[in-house]
Order: sequence, then C-alpha cells, then structure tokens
Amino acid sequence: MGMDVYGKKPTSTTGKYFRRNVWGWHPLWTYVENLHPEIAELVTHAHTNDGDGLNAEKSKELAKLLMDDYNRGVTKEYVRQRNEWLASLPFEPCKYCNETGIREGMEDRELEPDIAIIVGRTKGYCNACQGVGKEENWNTNYFLEEDDIKEFAEFLADCGGFEIC
Repeated sequence: MGMDVYGKKPTSTTGKYFRRNVWGWHPLWTYVENLHPEIAELVTHAHTNDGDGLNAEKSKELAKLLMDDYNRGVTKEYVRQRNEWLASLPFEPCKYCNETGIREGMEDRELEPDIAIIVGRTKGYCNACQGVGKEENWNTNYFLEEDDIKEFAEFLADCGGFEIC
C-alpha cells in the first residue's frame, strides 16, 4: 500500500504527483507533525489515503518550512537522531519460529557460517529471522532520508494544494 499525493492545481510536473509507500510516508508525515505541528494538525487523516490534504497557501508555507529545515541541517540532524533511535531498539522474538530459530520444515537446512557461529549450530533455519530466533524491531521497516523531505518540499511548492489518495 502506498500514499499517492496529487497536486490540485500543479504549476509544474514536480507538483503533479508525489508517492511514498507506507514504509516511507508515515515517517515523512511524522516529521511534519513533529517539526511543524501547526500545519500538520490541518490534515486530520494524513496517515490514511482518504483524500485529506492542504490548500495551495498552506502547501507553499509547508514547502518553505521544509526547505528551510533542509538547508539549515535540521533535516539531517532529525534523520540522524531517528536512525540512532532505530538502531537502539531491542530485537523482538521471532513469531514464525517461536524464538527457536528453526521453522517447521526447515530443520535440515544449513545455516550461513556467520549465523552458525552466533547460534552454536549448523542446521535448522527460519526464513524470517535467518535462524537466530530474534528479529529487528518492527519500527525499523519504516525509513526516512533527508532527500525524502526535500523531494516532498519541491512537490509542495508547485502542487497548488494536495490530496492524499
């Protein structure tokens, strides 16, 4: 699933369309919520694709704020701190192998040598956790890069208002 963001009255090709899958959209809009809540609160359903959005004036205002963040290094620091937080999250028990590292039907499959050293066995695999019995925290699936903010700001500057569909 993704969020297709359409410009209402685009003034350029850049302002016609912006898209992110859910793994990229949610952190992007969360950035807006955290740094620019006065505008984010105008979009009640930003984390759904129900057609909510901003008018042309507020889109341009948000574009300027986001570009200012980007140019001043605010975005870079936010992404750095977010990545640091994600890296600090504890691993979760693998629900596919019940934290054993061995999924039913994969008991005889050879492990990669580096995994075998970690778990102390050479056989028994789980394709969800690679045989370790733990998975990265679910939040690590959501990504955000500095250029995501810049690209969204460029879209906003020329979109003439937008709808999230």
